Amino acid sequence: MDDSFRKRQSSYRRSWCCSLTVPPSSPEAFANPKHSKPLHSNSKKSSTLSKHTSISVPNSPQSSKSGLGLVGRIDPRRILSPGRVSPIDSSPLPGSIQEPGPVPSPAVGATTHLKPESIRTPSQRVRPGCGSNVFDVRLNLRGKRGGGLILEMNSEVLSANSELFAGLIRDYRKGVVGSGSKMCRIEVPEVENLTVFRETIELMFDDDDDVTKRLSRMGVYKVIDVLEASAGIIFTKGVLSCLTYLEAVPWTEEEEEKLRSLLTRFKFDDATTKDILARLYLLDSSADSQQSLARQLVWSITTCTDVNARNELKLLVKGLLCRSSVYDKDHHDLNKDDIYDVCRSCLTSLVTLFNEASECDGISHERPVKETGKPMIERISRQVDNINWLIDILLDWQIAEEFVDIWGNQRELLQMHGQTSPMVRYELSRVSAILLVAMGTRKLHCGSNSRSGLLEAWFGPMLLDFGWLKRCQKGLDMKGLEEAMGQTLLTLPLKQQYILFTEWFQYFSKHSTDCPNLSKAFQIWWRRSFLRGCETYAIESR
Repeated sequence: MDDSFRKRQSSYRRSWCCSLTVPPSSPEAFANPKHSKPLHSNSKKSSTLSKHTSISVPNSPQSSKSGLGLVGRIDPRRILSPGRVSPIDSSPLPGSIQEPGPVPSPAVGATTHLKPESIRTPSQRVRPGCGSNVFDVRLNLRGKRGGGLILEMNSEVLSANSELFAGLIRDYRKGVVGSGSKMCRIEVPEVENLTVFRETIELMFDDDDDVTKRLSRMGVYKVIDVLEASAGIIFTKGVLSCLTYLEAVPWTEEEEEKLRSLLTRFKFDDATTKDILARLYLLDSSADSQQSLARQLVWSITTCTDVNARNELKLLVKGLLCRSSVYDKDHHDLNKDDIYDVCRSCLTSLVTLFNEASECDGISHERPVKETGKPMIERISRQVDNINWLIDILLDWQIAEEFVDIWGNQRELLQMHGQTSPMVRYELSRVSAILLVAMGTRKLHCGSNSRSGLLEAWFGPMLLDFGWLKRCQKGLDMKGLEEAMGQTLLTLPLKQQYILFTEWFQYFSKHSTDCPNLSKAFQIWWRRSFLRGCETYAIESR
């Protein structure tokens, strides 16, 4: 190889380079087999980060491979493949070592422990000169899952950027005073991701603008990995650059959880993380503020007049308030009194609307209302939808027992039920239906008195309105409703079952198509009451 080519290549030397512990795909691209030489082991001392104090770098979307080259950062002539030395490097530079083979790594002095405790912004940030061609530090990276990577760097660059490595270099040189060694050897075991660690080191050689561009190309997920690696080696410039980038871009939920987890494991200076924390945490995130907001949202939905908006917001808020919501990992108890206050308000509005409806002899659905301009039947339907939506929330939180008593004591609504048009009054039976389905399917557990009061008050209206419920189901499962009604009746005392089943039998014989079919439950009641007469008599005689 001629001298001109050698001179041309020497201009590409940088202030650090990389050697790979596994052979590249084409070693002939960098080495001529005719001039290759066998490697010789070196017995010089090296500074080692112990296994118990290793730098951990999290996984990134890109798999870590020990054979990756450093594009744009490595002189190709300094990539050494096992078992040979590139002929271009036949005249080694001062301070460089050709072989990448295993190197003994006894600890020098006391072991330096790596603990990610805090990153503080220094009063003055030293910007290293990157023009030096002296490679006097060798980083021997050992992957946690195998493989390795060797980086040869300039000690001034490494020390100026990383407080951790600056201390390791000082300790190493104290331990080898007078030996004449110029190469400082530092071993980093148990590296989680070699690629991320390498790219973190690369940031030390970039200007601020170049660092921003590089981080943009990486993306949020990988930048979080680089942030952790920078914090681990106390690389302040890298930490600040990563935090600045992360604060300026949107995150996915996965990225947000990853960043939140990182911030719980590393303690950063408040000045560097205040903008990030402002995006992650609400200043007033107490249970009282959450409950107050939930109350406001529920009130807003029940007073909303736009049908599409109301339906959309109901689904949204119900999902947020659900006990199994993915948006609340540490759920506070829902304020029961707040929800019941909204329920009572809706019931009061319903009573007012039925008063207007009964005064108009069932023609109230034709009558507009001054405040809203909506027909009466639409306004009543909206209030019933609100009540049923609130019942769903109460059922999810298992606090709906009190509403059974409230609904069973609606004497004013019961009185007006018989005075209004079937087109309007059947809306009340929709509320009864959702409670009966909840009790019949074991989702609502309440006492015998509550069940008796509910059925005593609303069983008759349910029989009258069942035909309208079949025509206007509005999401009701009629077969499921029939089954739930029968199961709920069977939970009552036998004497009360006798009264209600007799009432159903008489109504069913006249209006079979517009009446719930409770035949299966009726048969069970019959067997319990009459076919087991001896047992029944024995119980009553006590």
